[in-house]
Amino acid sequence: MTSSSLIGLLFVRRYPDMPCAADVVNTLDQQALASILAAYGEERHSRKIASAIVEARRVNPITRTQQLASVVAGAFPAAIIYARKDRLHRPAHVATKTFQALRIFVNDELNELHTGLCAARSALKPGGRLCVITFHSLEDRLVKHFLQGHDLSNLDQYHFSQNKRGSRKEKLVDEKRECNKSAHWFPVQRKVVTPEKDDVRENPRGRSAKLRIALRQ
Repeated sequence: MTSSSLIGLLFVRRYPDMPCAADVVNTLDQQALASILAAYGEERHSRKIASAIVEARRVNPITRTQQLASVVAGAFPAAIIYARKDRLHRPAHVATKTFQALRIFVNDELNELHTGLCAARSALKPGGRLCVITFHSLEDRLVKHFLQGHDLSNLDQYHFSQNKRGSRKEKLVDEKRECNKSAHWFPVQRKVVTPEKDDVRENPRGRSAKLRIALRQ
């Protein structure tokens, strides 16, 4: 596993008012950490990992990607650190889902995706076609629910207390709720489109891609 490639610049503060991964792992309490790992990483062992993080940061702050990877790995027996497999059946480090969860949370990815979907709804005329490609189940579920007209105005299940973006998000809640209620979509494909085996062999990175297509009514 290359932990730096998975989490990369998440340990670098990109904007003064935005948290980085170091803020999250060193500041949030154990319950909040576990919730983030479970919700955004779909990590079954979220409580065990959160406990390991809290114990480790009591000794030294977690400030490096490899440090976090080692902390997560330390919560499991050595024999299963690479026991997980990705969709190509390649060994995946046990901390992969933790890194995914932090990336999605820090980058606010689900809200950004929803904002983009609302922008597309506003830009499309009736009969306009919306095509969305997602790369993991959380994104795909959000797109599916959006096209079904579900209320997605409150995507922020977990808040970071020092995240000053909160006031901005509150202003967008009503707009997002209206976005979902004011548009109706007709699916072009009854089922989600996924890559064929030949597509995956040619482009392994697209193995988890899912395409949904709908017409704006």
